[in-house]
Amino acid sequence: MRMRFSQAFKAGSLQWMPILVLVCGVWLASGASFAAESDMSVEPLRAKYTELSEQLRDNPFQRALYLDSSQSSTDLKGEIYAVVDYPFDIVNGALNNPAHWCDVLILHINVKYCNASRRADGTVLSVNIGRKYHQPLEDAYRLDFNYRAVVTTPEYFALELNADDGPLSTHDYRIWIEAASLDDGRTFLHVTYAYEFGLIGRLAMQVYLATIGKDKVGFTVTETLPDGHPVYIRGVRGVVERNTMRYYLAIDAYFDALTTSPEDQLEQRLQKWYRSADQYARQLHEVERDDYLDMKRREYQRQQVAQ
Repeated sequence: MRMRFSQAFKAGSLQWMPILVLVCGVWLASGASFAAESDMSVEPLRAKYTELSEQLRDNPFQRALYLDSSQSSTDLKGEIYAVVDYPFDIVNGALNNPAHWCDVLILHINVKYCNASRRADGTVLSVNIGRKYHQPLEDAYRLDFNYRAVVTTPEYFALELNADDGPLSTHDYRIWIEAASLDDGRTFLHVTYAYEFGLIGRLAMQVYLATIGKDKVGFTVTETLPDGHPVYIRGVRGVVERNTMRYYLAIDAYFDALTTSPEDQLEQRLQKWYRSADQYARQLHEVERDDYLDMKRREYQRQQVAQ
């Protein structure tokens, strides 16, 4: 009986493993915690920009980006800080608007569908997440994120997406985005993810890391070999870092196409996302270019029809 339970658990958990991997950004056993809304303003984020100035200039990403992850006995955290080469007004108009988020999220390899809708209690983003190939929506898992604009000023904004429930006993999902204008006309962006695990979710992640995820790595260098080659972090922190980068690349690709004619924007975003991800092939390569483009073109067309 114990063996049958173990086999059934592994089969069921692997079915939803892409969802756990996709949203793994901050793992807080005691619950997610962000700064109080009264503390949300441009000054703290600009201070963080100053603090990270050296890391933003000198890093292995070949762009102004700082990626961090940490783990203790009770929590796991991953977040990204990045300078984007666009004025604050453009960033604010693009990200501080729920209608645009589906064009960002659909670029991620695991997002199969996204739709923004107005309901009595506010705006909801319905997101279907699944495998790394085209599949029917009924075979993907759906998360309903409540969208909330927290603070908006001429120099700063913060917004939040949250969902109560997810697969495999995961719950209390939160995505936190904030941005501040910089003096040089660019924008400083901060993205954080959070959700909580139940026992089944923890066990499922252990199965993933022992099977299909065992050879995958993140971006943090844990040591350098005598021949000069880096050794990258593995495990749950590696999961966190890979998906933090995938989300950033989706945001960056969305911005990159804003000056393109509307009919060409989708193709430019897809090409940009794949090209950027392939720059970090050791961590992010999952499918070949033509397979990714074909899958995403089909998923985008499906996304134009509300489900």
